[in-house]
Amino acid sequence: MHIMEGFLPPLWCLIWYILSIPVVVYGVIKIKNIINNIPESKPLLAVTGAFMVIISIFSVPSPTGGCYHITGNGLNAAIFGPVITAALSVIVLLFDLFFTGHGGITTLGASIFAYGIIGPFAAWGIYRLIIRFNIRSDVAIFFAAIFGNLFTYATTSLQFALAFPEPNFFEAYLKFLAIYSFQILVSIAEGIITVLIWKGLKQYNKKILVKLRLLGKTESGNLT
Repeated sequence: MHIMEGFLPPLWCLIWYILSIPVVVYGVIKIKNIINNIPESKPLLAVTGAFMVIISIFSVPSPTGGCYHITGNGLNAAIFGPVITAALSVIVLLFDLFFTGHGGITTLGASIFAYGIIGPFAAWGIYRLIIRFNIRSDVAIFFAAIFGNLFTYATTSLQFALAFPEPNFFEAYLKFLAIYSFQILVSIAEGIITVLIWKGLKQYNKKILVKLRLLGKTESGNLT
C-alpha cells in the first residue's frame, strides 16, 4: 500500500480506480445505513477509523515504491465489514498523502484496492469463519489482523507484477513477495496489538459487539 506517485503506469492507475470506486461508493452507503439503524455504533466506528489513521502514519519505505507498516484494516473489517473499511481507507490514504507524504493521487486507486478492499475482505472472511466455529473472538481478531495485513501486501505485490512483469509475471510476483516478506513479522505484531485493542473494546462496551453479531454464542452469554 501507499504506492508512491508516478510509480504505476497510467493504464494500471485507471484500472485500479475503476475497480475501487464502486466499492467505496457502496461503503459510504453502508456507513449511512449502519449509523441510521444502529446509532450507538458511531463511537466504535470512530475508534476503529482513528486506529487506521494513527497506525498508518508509522511506516518504513520499501525498495518497491511502497512501504512496510501495520495496516489496521483488519479490526475495522472484522467489525463493520470490508466495504465500510474501503470507504474509510480513502480518508486514511488521503490523510497520509497530504500530511505525511505517503502515497500518491494517481496511485490512490491501487492503494485503495489493496488496503481498502482485498485486505479487508480477507480479514472479514477469516474472522467470520473462525467465529462460526464458536472459537473465541480474541483468536479470530488476531488472525483477521494478520490476514488483512498479508493480503494487502500480497495484492500490492500483484499490482507491481502486473505493471512490471519482468522477466515474466510469475517471477516478478515472487520477487515482489520476497521484498515484502518482512510483513510476516509486521502482521504478527499487528495481530497482537489488535487483540489488545479488541479486549479493551469488549471490556468497554460488549453489548454493541453482541448487537453487531461479532461474538460467538459462548462469549455472548446472557447478553444475546
